[in-house]
Amino acid sequence: MPVEIQMPALSPTMEEGTLAKWLVKEGDTVSSGDVLAEIETDKATMEFEAVDEGVIGRIVVAEGTAEVKVGTVIAVLLEEGETADDLGATGGPKAPPPSEPKETQAAPEAEIKAAPPAPERSDGERIFASPLARRIAQQKGLDLSQIKGSGPRGRIVKADVESATAAPAAAKPAAAAATPAVAPAKAATAPVDPSSVAALYADRAYTEVPLDGMRRTIAARLTEAKQTIPHFYLRRDITLDALMAFRAQLNEQLAPRGVKLSVNDFIIKACAVALQQVPKANAVWAGDRILQLTPSDVAVAVAIEGGLFTPVLRDAHQKTLSALSGEMKDLATRARDRKLAPSEYQGGSFAISNLGMFGIENFDAVINPPHGAILAVGAGVKKPVVNADGALAVATVMSVTLSVDHRVIDGALGAELLAAIKDNLENPLAMLA
Repeated sequence: MPVEIQMPALSPTMEEGTLAKWLVKEGDTVSSGDVLAEIETDKATMEFEAVDEGVIGRIVVAEGTAEVKVGTVIAVLLEEGETADDLGATGGPKAPPPSEPKETQAAPEAEIKAAPPAPERSDGERIFASPLARRIAQQKGLDLSQIKGSGPRGRIVKADVESATAAPAAAKPAAAAATPAVAPAKAATAPVDPSSVAALYADRAYTEVPLDGMRRTIAARLTEAKQTIPHFYLRRDITLDALMAFRAQLNEQLAPRGVKLSVNDFIIKACAVALQQVPKANAVWAGDRILQLTPSDVAVAVAIEGGLFTPVLRDAHQKTLSALSGEMKDLATRARDRKLAPSEYQGGSFAISNLGMFGIENFDAVINPPHGAILAVGAGVKKPVVNADGALAVATVMSVTLSVDHRVIDGALGAELLAAIKDNLENPLAMLA
């Protein structure tokens, strides 16, 4: 019996993915372990391997298809002795050619079935809508006269009817009049209507950028974070002169080995050690409980094209500066190539976001759940300070902000953690002792 190949869950949180590229074609013989396709998850592009051996009898989902739910049949495998006649209706219809865009594929069908005639508004004005939009509206039972087009000159396009809600046009005014007091509350929680936003810019030139899996995930998780996590913020200035001098000395000695330590490497180490010094702050929110971690697993935000990753440096408190530096460079490189495994960017209790290299002096970072805190790091800037002797001097000062989840860490505990980070950075030699 033919074997259905389903969209796999390539990470614990994956619900859907994009079938980026098929590496086999119908009729190809495959063995267990052969790479069948490249699949884009919300964070990375990963290879999908065959589990069974046989012949690819049918490709059901074309490459380039987005939002394919986990468990959806994407191909059918013929086992030994089976032929195309055994396929029947297994896995659904054959995938359309990948080179044809969705609108183009639907066009012939629209011509054959004849799209509904162009309707008119109540004032007799003709409604301009694409044939595909009219057909979808008819299938969904929508009244085109109640839909505002986002296309050129108000033309109704596919996106407008897909985002519209099927409801009798006449019932809308009555419903609105019957419940006037409820309307403001609904408006406050209503999702953004894409067609309404697009209509605001109908007379302006713009480029529409579709959301990929990563951008949708970032939007969902950070919206969840700001809506559900009670953030509070702690700020400190850290003097870096001792660290800069120590770093220069170490880099001179490490140069023959090709190692160059960054300030960020010291920040990672300082945070990892601080989590050991203040163990109650090394914690995450788990819904109905708090999990206090034993190791210091520190996540570091890495900007990539179209989003960001937060690869995790596990057991960072036990690693040398040079080991942390090498591991961070490797993780950052593979993050930018979207080649990280899920286990490399999931987990951790604490995160670091450093925008100092862009000249940003201070900012507030959003906690990445379930982390208990995130440190926002600004640029080191020369400033006038009063030294220990009470004299005015010039020092390199770095401003940091600790965003804290109040469900996990209270104010005094957060202040203790930030004080430990500050002390470790201002006394780097003692931190490594």
